[in-house]
Amino acid sequence: MTTVQGTVAPGFERVRDAFEENFRRRGELGAACCVYVKGERVVDLWGGLRDATSRTPWEADTMVIVFSTTKGMTAVALAIAHSQGLFEWDEPVATYWPEFAQGGKAAVTVRQLLSHQAGLSAVDEPLDPPKLADLDALAKILAAQKPAWEPGSRSGYHAFSIGWYESELLRRVDPKKRSAGRFFADEVAKPLGIDFFIGLPDSVTNDAIANIVAFTKAKMLFKINPKTLPWPFVRDLLMPKRLAARTLNNPKIRSSELVKMPEYRTVEMPASNGIGSARAIARVYSSMATGGTELGIKAATFEALKKAPVLPSGGPRDLVLHVDAAFSCGFTKPCPMLQFGTSAAAFGTPGAGGSFGFADPDRALGYAYVMNRMGYHIANDPREKALRDATYACLRG
Repeated sequence: MTTVQGTVAPGFERVRDAFEENFRRRGELGAACCVYVKGERVVDLWGGLRDATSRTPWEADTMVIVFSTTKGMTAVALAIAHSQGLFEWDEPVATYWPEFAQGGKAAVTVRQLLSHQAGLSAVDEPLDPPKLADLDALAKILAAQKPAWEPGSRSGYHAFSIGWYESELLRRVDPKKRSAGRFFADEVAKPLGIDFFIGLPDSVTNDAIANIVAFTKAKMLFKINPKTLPWPFVRDLLMPKRLAARTLNNPKIRSSELVKMPEYRTVEMPASNGIGSARAIARVYSSMATGGTELGIKAATFEALKKAPVLPSGGPRDLVLHVDAAFSCGFTKPCPMLQFGTSAAAFGTPGAGGSFGFADPDRALGYAYVMNRMGYHIANDPREKALRDATYACLRG
């Protein structure tokens, strides 16, 4: 029997039940879940193993890589920059970053870039840690990249690239010229007192981080499902010249290496290698769900985050994921791929393997789930979905 630790507020016992059930029936290894409502922490649970080999238990402060759930943390940093008047959503990116105009990108707006509509999901030049660490050199590579489709006409999930583009945009508009990881550390993590890092500092030891049990491409073939892991996505991922493969295979790393290899966890990958706790992610989204005023979010920015997304002219079917998706201001919005929150006002991002964090302004709710055994769903991992459903059942109750 796995020992589940932590607390739930009266009325949220069903979330603990669902969390325990994940270990009994859904193959959970180690995980944590945290929920805030109206600024109060009502769920704070953790359990299982931080490391399967050593049988080390998951602790209250255990951190883990959360893959694309990182995108939401970076999007919060962008929202703060917008509130500071550093850029406008509908201004061309080239206004702030002139070199970006190369290759037919002069008219691409910040809104299109942050909505995965810029056609820049794949980067043609091979990338590795030294190139990613040299932000000036990386900026030249990104600026020279040509779009894979007409910007604004379709969306295609910018799995890795959106974070690097966002970081360079921040460097161009921030008076202090901070990268996304540095900006997040200064403007989000420090004010909220949380442990979440985009580019892990040397001060964080291996003992603080859960080891990932990654999925394999071979096993993906047995997990194909139109609603959770569509065949066109898996097919394209396995064919090197297809857009999904070009998007997700540069740099050429396996998911587990992002946390095990120092060169990949210390470099900034603002869309994919954030490392932190469920408590940290839920705390950020709690602040955002209640207006973000403690982070300096202004009313106009908050309203923009809550608005329904501006869909591409060619419709919502994503060219990389092959599902109907919706993105806005760097966040995933409720859509056929992932229905979450109480209304279209909700915003957040899921991560590969099952992690998820989001804000529900209607309920003033901040939610986060993280784990170290990766699942095979693009979104709605059964473990996470059980916790989310239980949370809303408790709210209704």
